[in-house]
Amino acid sequence: MDIRKYLDSTYLKTPEQAGISEKETEEKVKELIKEAIDKGFYLVMIRPEYVKLARKMIDEAGADVKVGTVIGFPEGTLNYKLKLAEAQKAINDGVDELDYVVNYELFKKGEINQVKKEVFEGTLLGIKNGKVVKWIIEVAALTPEQIASLTQLIRDVVIQSVGLEHAKDVFVKSSTGFYKTKDGKPNGATPEAIKIMIPNADPLPVKAAGGVRSYEDALKMIELGVKRIGTSSAKIIAEGGKTQSGY
Repeated sequence: MDIRKYLDSTYLKTPEQAGISEKETEEKVKELIKEAIDKGFYLVMIRPEYVKLARKMIDEAGADVKVGTVIGFPEGTLNYKLKLAEAQKAINDGVDELDYVVNYELFKKGEINQVKKEVFEGTLLGIKNGKVVKWIIEVAALTPEQIASLTQLIRDVVIQSVGLEHAKDVFVKSSTGFYKTKDGKPNGATPEAIKIMIPNADPLPVKAAGGVRSYEDALKMIELGVKRIGTSSAKIIAEGGKTQSGY
């Protein structure tokens, strides 16, 4: 199976997180974009400051690769108005897809109306500008019951915000890949979490991110029903290999 159409090839580390310079980080991003162009991956997922660079490289190559970025990343606690401003700038810079981190901490505290507000407004902003939107729920920070409930909340608010006709353009996404877990527990997509997300998201599609480390892992996720996979090892996975990377 050619899984390249499912792969969002991803690099989201800051220079500080990677222990390298800003220049070296930019070179890594350029390599990621060139690889996606050469290999025909569906999308490159990079931080907002590199959206213009990605757009320019892809357009100059005449390639059919989408540009995605993260909003409110990775904690999701950024005020929703600041998230909207960050998303608008990315739209202005030529992004195709917006992956918001939902404020799952507010959700866990029971501040549901604030969560609904950001999902409503963030989704509307993306869809009215012709963009695909994804909402990252950070499954490793949630109980199974919370995964189901937050997924349902996003589904219901999205349908209220932009209608059933746009449901296919708004994903629920599992993870940032940056959440710190205890005792070596997975911090990304697991089959257990995805099995909860898919029926509770329907008719919204689901993206599995983090923890997909091999072609076989990717196939299992696709068989479960995910429509997209986020990985920092797209080339290795597409070629049938296995990676030790956490994302």
